[in-house]
Amino acid sequence: MKHGLLVSLVLLLCVSIPAYAQTPPPASDGLSGTPNGLGGFPNAGFADEAEKLLPAVVNISTTQTIKDEKGAKELPDFPQFAPGSPFEDFFKDFMEKHKGMNGGNIPKQRKSTSLGSGYIVSPDGLIVTNNHVIEDADEITIILHDDTNLKAEVVGVDKKTDIALLRVKNKNPLPYVVFGDSDKMRIGDWIMVIGNPFGLGGTVTTGIISARARDINSGPYDDYIQTDAPINRGNSGGPMFNMRGEVIGMNTAIYSPSGGSVGIGFAIPSMLVKNVVEQLKGGGKIRRGWLGVRIQNVTEEIAKSLNLDKPRGALVSSLTPESPAGKGGVKAGDVILQFDNKPVTEMRRLPRIVAEAKINQKAPMIVWRDGKEVMLSVMVGELKEDEKADGEDAKPDEQKAPKLAKTIAVPEFDIKVSVLSAEARKMYEVDEKTKGIVITDMGDNSPLEDKGIKPGDVITEAGQKEMKDAKDFAELAKDAASSKKPLLLLINRQGDLRYVAISAIDPSSIKEKPKAKKKDDKPTDNAE
Repeated sequence: MKHGLLVSLVLLLCVSIPAYAQTPPPASDGLSGTPNGLGGFPNAGFADEAEKLLPAVVNISTTQTIKDEKGAKELPDFPQFAPGSPFEDFFKDFMEKHKGMNGGNIPKQRKSTSLGSGYIVSPDGLIVTNNHVIEDADEITIILHDDTNLKAEVVGVDKKTDIALLRVKNKNPLPYVVFGDSDKMRIGDWIMVIGNPFGLGGTVTTGIISARARDINSGPYDDYIQTDAPINRGNSGGPMFNMRGEVIGMNTAIYSPSGGSVGIGFAIPSMLVKNVVEQLKGGGKIRRGWLGVRIQNVTEEIAKSLNLDKPRGALVSSLTPESPAGKGGVKAGDVILQFDNKPVTEMRRLPRIVAEAKINQKAPMIVWRDGKEVMLSVMVGELKEDEKADGEDAKPDEQKAPKLAKTIAVPEFDIKVSVLSAEARKMYEVDEKTKGIVITDMGDNSPLEDKGIKPGDVITEAGQKEMKDAKDFAELAKDAASSKKPLLLLINRQGDLRYVAISAIDPSSIKEKPKAKKKDDKPTDNAE
């Protein structure tokens, strides 16, 4: 980690504890939340809202059978204790107790119990929680605020957003909460969190919204609300409320060096949760819009190379064959600025906007192409299970590039390039469909190295022009150096395409590597 900080992202906030540690809170006659009229700092406290909302928040207990696929293991050898030691009788009794179990071996199966949180969203018993709270569970038990235990069944789950919908049956209607509009929440707004930290039962904590639209690299639809309200293990799946008592988020992850709260927690926005829940309730299957594009961030250098006013939008690096985007006229190198009448302020907003678009309906799109805005209309497709969500990239394998003869030096980038001859294709394992020139060597001063480019990568385009000859690339490099404008390159690495903008360097500033001494060289004696 940067700056040497030992910080870990705790995504699994459900906590495994012994069953006897469950301590549900006392019963309450409260109902789901209503507006309390608090405009600024809540001088009146949170007691009234907490009393109304607590009955709709539940504890979730899951039981899972863990099998030892390798078979039973022998009991470990225990240390020998001196005669009369208080530990001697303890371990003797332990060994006698387990002597006949599985032939003196540890059983092949064991039970694991975990606890998490959830919240009721309908009087007939629909409950929302995180998928990771109930994933792979053999049995799910819902513990209501009045200590009632109910068995739950899974209605549906969405692993991509970590959302699960459960159902319980009860004689009487259950208290429930309603979803609010998370899009209206602002940084600095007060919020309240209710959950089951460490299996203690209904616990209320408060704080503010610290940040919006956080990306924690958990998936293509990251859009988390960050809060400083204390959130700990066991809070997973619990609700985050606004001051009107509406659910505006679902607690899912924390940043922590130890697993405990350090004031950095993350919640899935309610607008995303509500959308997924409605689909799960309707049939248990999630349908998402799909464009079929691979996208990347628009950096400052890329924006300058494309004459874009500022870094914004999503740069299309490649398209899936026969994709909705391709059929709609989208090209590699386009920057998607707007989709379905929603601005794409940054790359990671596009996947969520597309996912929420109506399938099999046309959506307007604005792209930046050849220095101007171009209007397009795309028929939104449906994301299949075997398709990658828009923006998901494959991770290319690392490779070491050997040297190749007959190369051209490009001092403006401190690299050497070669045409894709049969020899080069074989050496770098480049297929016949790939076009361009291959990088054969990189100097210590090459700006391409900072962009993660390395020997063996193929330059397919430069300045949005196809590269067929190494000499053409050398000329473009000279132009980039004289104009002091970044040169936009399309890099192909084993079929993985991405754009990078590279600024040329002054060739005269390049220092040659010192020549290695020969074995028979003798050190010079400078003494006079």
